[in-house]
Amino acid sequence: MSGDLKAKREQHEHALRGGALGLFDSVVMAVAGVAPGYSIAASTAVLVAVVGLGGAASLLYCGVAMFGIVFAFNFLGRVETNAGASYSWVRRALHPALGYLSGWAVVVSALIFMVAATVPVGANLLGLFSTSAANNVGEVTIIGAIFFLLMVGAVAAGVTITVTVQIIMSTIEIAILLVFAVLALVNGHHVVAFSWHWFSPSIFHGSTGFFGGALIAAFYYWGWDVTANLNEETKGSRKTPGIGGIVGIVFVFLLFEVFTVATNLVLTSSQISNNAADVLAVLGQAVWHGTGGKIIVIAVVLSTVATLETTLIQVTRTLFSMGRDHTLPKALGTVHSHRKTPLVATGVVTIVSLGLFIGSQYVGSIRTILGDAISAIGLQIAIYYSLAGLAVVMLYRRQLLKSASNFLFMGLWPLVGAIFMILMFIKTIPTLNATTLWVGLGAMALGLIPMTYYWVKGNPYFTIPDKEDRHAVMEEMEELEMNL
Repeated sequence: MSGDLKAKREQHEHALRGGALGLFDSVVMAVAGVAPGYSIAASTAVLVAVVGLGGAASLLYCGVAMFGIVFAFNFLGRVETNAGASYSWVRRALHPALGYLSGWAVVVSALIFMVAATVPVGANLLGLFSTSAANNVGEVTIIGAIFFLLMVGAVAAGVTITVTVQIIMSTIEIAILLVFAVLALVNGHHVVAFSWHWFSPSIFHGSTGFFGGALIAAFYYWGWDVTANLNEETKGSRKTPGIGGIVGIVFVFLLFEVFTVATNLVLTSSQISNNAADVLAVLGQAVWHGTGGKIIVIAVVLSTVATLETTLIQVTRTLFSMGRDHTLPKALGTVHSHRKTPLVATGVVTIVSLGLFIGSQYVGSIRTILGDAISAIGLQIAIYYSLAGLAVVMLYRRQLLKSASNFLFMGLWPLVGAIFMILMFIKTIPTLNATTLWVGLGAMALGLIPMTYYWVKGNPYFTIPDKEDRHAVMEEMEELEMNL
């Protein structure tokens, strides 16, 4: 990176708490970021509406592509430790403007996600007492807002406290999900018989269905990269976050496939579509009627709490990095003197998120809110994941032919992942409604305003990195390996 920018980062008087997390913590954060319980509860109805029984296939093919992006983050992180992650890495490998838009995509997707995440937690909690209340947008908004504020408090308390809470919540969540997955698979009251056709590309009847399902599947997997945004706070900051992301995504990939098959077996499409915000609650009653079936709601609530925390971490660290570089107001780079958390960034995210969440109740039904938000986030995910996939290929291009593993994991697989994300973005645009497009692309377009402002001001971030910076990869990695 340019000397001025590097000096600014190194001499910044405020810093996050270094070395607070280990490998196990990174794996937990990756799983919590994906939020299996929440993703299944919030996204199943949307996925079924697009691909019917083809959800397992969507998750399979998008999952294969997603692994390429996971490998990209793993190797990009070994070049530079920065809480902004792709915001910094894409700048170095491709172009400052693309790096900025990559960071902006993380910010806007996280802010929109606050709406998509708080809806299910409110709906599922109210559903324990009243079905009608679970579908009342106003009541769901109030309960969801209360939970969101509680999560803000947990994140502001410090990353070590956040991770401890995550370990407890994620352990309980996964245990509950595994129990109900087994119950669903062995349940004798299946509405359809299992079929391997559910994993076949032919189930989509064309590319529109294939990429439409992939867009939703990308939302399922999204969130594992919070480990990258925590790299400044992790031991072995250039290696541990990447490994944590890989282990975490392998686990959730398998869990998603099992649960999607279980849902196909147990629930009808009408049951799913009529209970868009609490699909798992319906599945719980289908396999364990009565009070026992309500236990799965606990997993959804814990998962939603977990992913709210990790998303808050991801967006506040990205804003912190942008504020530290002065590509957004420099106050965002301020940390709490004792807890070492991004103080101003957390406050800004809280205010904006609450405004968006409360305003969302005027959009329409809970199902409409979830569907539009998930699809809009899918577009933004495609943007910054594809840029990361391309960035690692460019940054390591001199190393790709030095070994078969380099070629596969630094080059071919990330490139396939990037191309998949780009095609998914292009193919789904014509199928989306106006609200989704305005939210998904309009929010990205807003990023051009601050980018242009700070670029015109001559901010060092927008200086093109020199050739030496772009090719100092192998030396840095060899030095890293010697020090580990």
